[in-house]
Amino acid sequence: MYPIYMCPATAHKAWGTRHPILKYLEEEMAEQDGPLHMYVPGDIIIGGLFPVHLQTNRTTMPGNAHCMRYDVQMFLRSQVMTFAIQEINQRTPKVLPNLTIGYDIYDTCGDVTFAIRATFGLLKDKFNSCFQPGDSNSTVPEPHAKVVIGERYSEVSVAVARILTLSSVAQKILPGDFSVDESKAHDKLEELMGLLRNSTAEAIILFTKGANVDVIMKAAIQNNLSRIWIGSDSWSTSTRIAEIKGIYKVGQVFGFISKRNEVPGFKDYVTSMFQGTTNPFLEQYLSYYPRCNSSEKNSKNNCSLTKSQHGSKQCLDPRCLVNYIDQDESYNIYVAVKVIAEGLRQLLKCDSEKCGRNATFTALELFQEIKKVNFTVDTTHIFFDDNGDPSIGYDIVNWDMTESKVDIKTIGEYWPSGKIKLPDDLISKMCNVTETTMNCSKSCALGHELRKPENGCCKKCVPCHETSFSPGKGVKCEPCRNWEYPSPEKDKCLNKTLDFLKWWDPFAIVLSFFEIVGIVITILVTVLFAVHRNTPIVKAVGGYLSFLELFSLLACFCITFTFTAKPSTASCVAGLPLFGILFTLCISCILANLLQILVCFRFDQRKSAWLKRLNRPVAVVAVIFCAQLILCVLWLYYRPPIPKEVYHAKTILLQCEKGSKEFFGVMLGYNALLAFACFLFAFHGKLLPDLYKNASFITISMLLYLVIWIVFIPIYISMVGKYTRAIEAAAVLVSNYSILCCHLAPKCYIMLFRKEINSEQAITEYIRKHCEQKGIAVVKS
Repeated sequence: MYPIYMCPATAHKAWGTRHPILKYLEEEMAEQDGPLHMYVPGDIIIGGLFPVHLQTNRTTMPGNAHCMRYDVQMFLRSQVMTFAIQEINQRTPKVLPNLTIGYDIYDTCGDVTFAIRATFGLLKDKFNSCFQPGDSNSTVPEPHAKVVIGERYSEVSVAVARILTLSSVAQKILPGDFSVDESKAHDKLEELMGLLRNSTAEAIILFTKGANVDVIMKAAIQNNLSRIWIGSDSWSTSTRIAEIKGIYKVGQVFGFISKRNEVPGFKDYVTSMFQGTTNPFLEQYLSYYPRCNSSEKNSKNNCSLTKSQHGSKQCLDPRCLVNYIDQDESYNIYVAVKVIAEGLRQLLKCDSEKCGRNATFTALELFQEIKKVNFTVDTTHIFFDDNGDPSIGYDIVNWDMTESKVDIKTIGEYWPSGKIKLPDDLISKMCNVTETTMNCSKSCALGHELRKPENGCCKKCVPCHETSFSPGKGVKCEPCRNWEYPSPEKDKCLNKTLDFLKWWDPFAIVLSFFEIVGIVITILVTVLFAVHRNTPIVKAVGGYLSFLELFSLLACFCITFTFTAKPSTASCVAGLPLFGILFTLCISCILANLLQILVCFRFDQRKSAWLKRLNRPVAVVAVIFCAQLILCVLWLYYRPPIPKEVYHAKTILLQCEKGSKEFFGVMLGYNALLAFACFLFAFHGKLLPDLYKNASFITISMLLYLVIWIVFIPIYISMVGKYTRAIEAAAVLVSNYSILCCHLAPKCYIMLFRKEINSEQAITEYIRKHCEQKGIAVVKS
């Protein structure tokens, strides 16, 4: 129902002079074009506020305001009020014998200022003294309008209620709506669209006036915003909004409107051109839409209205005008008038013959009586609950929309008691809906994104790839950078951990221990060899070459430290390439020593001749060493080992990239070839008179070296991770220890614990016995 305002006078004190705020408002409104107004006198006056024009041209700039956007439906609703009052006055038997009801109706133009001005007019008494009582002790004068129907929009109704309260007006407000400040409409609209786009809500309750809905729906179409819209009674049956181009794109529209019913006899009243009556509202309508004369053809078939303004002069047949009579708000107005009449009948104790009291009463008395009405209007039973809500309930409507038309259908009912009635087929249909454009997922959990499948209308929440992340809310998954990985929830990226062989790693600690032990032992062996450098055993090992061999071993032990800690360019270059050069130096010394042994003890003169030509220890060492040196220099020049980052799921492996695998393979192969040559010479030399078993121990050490690197290669190829560098270091250590322990350590044992055989006499005696066993003649000096 329309808002009904009661205007009682109470015993409250009033101002002795006009309030300055009211004076300012009256002066400002006097400068504007006044709203349309129609007045019919009577013993009792009912006020009416209708936005026959939907808005004004009001802006933030000063100047007169004018009404705009004439609405035929609102015009017809104002005529429903006059029709209902006429019906009461002319009814037989009389509802109010000897009394007539008059009306005072204003066009508010949907504007708060115009509505306030109209409210001032309703509050004035017949002496025009609503705000000017005789003295400070008098009460506020009783307004000439005892009750007001309207205004339609809550934005305006609230302002009206505030003004009526100045006169201690008790009020009763029934369902309405709210609107936004049009001066800030653009900013508000942008803000609203942003909120709706980012919202997970599937249904939107749009509780505002039709002018605002018009703007919002057009913006929704432009933003491709599809939702379920639930409308208030101010626009749920609006043909203006239903005719917006592309309205079907906004989704489903449901609405709540007051129970729909026809106003009895009103269609005939309109068709008869209001039974020849006239009033300012009707005169203005005819200025916009004049009657069609008989010469104008097709007037009966042309029932569409243009967006009329002053001077449009569109011809409209009365039989077409009835098409614009709604069955909800018009019927509410009709019922509101009947309720007021019933309240008056009870208050004035009227029967069909007379009334028990005169028309002198306060609006508060009428208000109390209206609260107690309980009667039937036509087929509608009406009463008010404790909250002042009427019992007539609401219809639930649905917009059945296609590209070509919109059909507004009633699909159910809602009653103030909370009871909802919907058709069973609709309930069943909605319960079985699993996927629509409205109930699509609009947000996702952390680590998921909205992605539309090939088949289907809905985007679905899909987990991000194992290397991507999403903060949720359907945001697209983005890949983490190379040095990052997604968190367990995949809502953010975390920095990967640098992975390399650290000093405190157990494997590194073990390697460091053996490196230090190797360095210490090598130094001790070097000192021992230096002390016994003139003894036969040192000469048998190679003499001065043994010191070069010890130096290369010491350097190899030191190099193994570069395999631990964070790889750098220096540590990568000082690793395997430098080891290859130094270990070649060590093996070349051993090979030169073996050649000396073979030359000294080769008794076959034919074969020893070519060996004597090779018995150039310095030359042999220099040639073999330089060949490896050149090879490694070329390696370091063209494609040297460099630090490399290998990205894994949660770690960044820091290792040394070999650079040229070909040079690396040739380096290892060259050392393996030298070791194999040493192995062959040493194995052959086992048959010679070697008191210190030098050839035998070299055979064992070279065999260990070859086995270690043969085992290392497949492990190195298959192994991935920080311990690859540890395996390299271990291979280098085992190679060093094979020489140190199997070739040099036995000589140290003889120096310390078998000194008796560390003499030329012992060597001579051993050689003599060997020759005697072989049957070789020995020449005694």
